[in-house]
Amino acid sequence: MSNLRLAVIFLTLCSCIPSTNSQDYTLKVWPELIPGAIENPNYEMEIIYRKDSTPRFTKVTDPKLEVFLAPENNATGAAVVICPGGGYSVLAIDHEGRDVAAWLNEHGITGIVLSYRLPSDEIMEDKSIGPLQDVQEAIRIVRRQSEEWNLDTERIGVLGFSAGGHLASTASTHYNDNVYNSDETSARPDFTILIYPVISMDPAIYHGGSNNKLLGKDPDPEKVIHFSNETQVTPDTPPAFLVHSLDDRAVNPENSIRYGKALNENNVPAELHLYEGGGHGYGLGRSKGTESTWPDACIKWLHMHEFLK
Repeated sequence: MSNLRLAVIFLTLCSCIPSTNSQDYTLKVWPELIPGAIENPNYEMEIIYRKDSTPRFTKVTDPKLEVFLAPENNATGAAVVICPGGGYSVLAIDHEGRDVAAWLNEHGITGIVLSYRLPSDEIMEDKSIGPLQDVQEAIRIVRRQSEEWNLDTERIGVLGFSAGGHLASTASTHYNDNVYNSDETSARPDFTILIYPVISMDPAIYHGGSNNKLLGKDPDPEKVIHFSNETQVTPDTPPAFLVHSLDDRAVNPENSIRYGKALNENNVPAELHLYEGGGHGYGLGRSKGTESTWPDACIKWLHMHEFLK
């Protein structure tokens, strides 16, 4: 029995993270050594509760996957790795994570919430690639487990909100980056869903907090270009569904516009929804505004491209 399988069994029985939804597995992204990690006993994960009692994870040191398998009666074989947002400082683990997995399950899609490491010089040799290492391995784990979880290896996507959208778009444009020693399993998502995403590190449109956390306050210009994902699109970049609100004061909607334009210029299928209102951080939608209709539009887009069958 493989070490990964043993890790899945052990963590399922012994260390599930509490959740409002019923998950099937919780497993470590790195059952053994975490690549590029710096041991720091004074740096420990914390859970911060907002006034509405919703949790935020911070100081993640041991990234995990919370796996919500699609119900057998409507499973489509599709799966999505979910990257919650939080400015690369915290993870909005519920409304941009577990709630999203529950929504995906309703449509026969397995939802996998990734608690990725947040960039920090205190625990990483190179904080700019720490989150990318985690999401690449997460996608590889899902592919390796595809037979056991009844998944189609050609219908595995990635979804990200805000800074999690930057990570999801990084996974979609940097899947061939050799950021750790891995096997030959592909880390390329088959499709990408980006909700009010950070895309660019261009100072003209960037989200300052995410930029500073990932690259530092005085980043190398080459790294700025490298992690401005609108500049990294190629004809092999996965198709994408993008959502942004024109009144978003946290993340400039130009981030989504530039990425959508780059995909179009490379003949990659892309759909961009620019809503009049909504602001930022609304997850699946929390108002009667049109921005709250994006989940329905997304499901139709997935059907249109036969990622759902």
